[in-house]
Amino acid sequence: MEATTFAIAATERQLSYARALAQRNGVVLPWDVQLDRRSLSAWIDAQAKLRPMESDGRPSSKQVAFAEKIARYKRRAVPDECFRDRQLLARWIDSNR
Repeated sequence: MEATTFAIAATERQLSYARALAQRNGVVLPWDVQLDRRSLSAWIDAQAKLRPMESDGRPSSKQVAFAEKIARYKRRAVPDECFRDRQLLARWIDSNR
């Protein structure tokens, strides 16, 4: 009797989550991984543990909203250059709390 292994196709939900992880982490989703449910599951587990790639240095929308809330409370403006750099806005927030 032969021991054959059959590849079970990945679900559409797995594939969409894997594509989202690939985009978030800035990697390519290999074609051979997409064909087998087990290998795709292992790839998803490995990619989910990675930190998201920071595509640009701009601040997040939550960070901007928090800075604008502080600015309204303190009655001052957030400098324009802070909206272009995540770390600069973080320093502005820390110094104006």
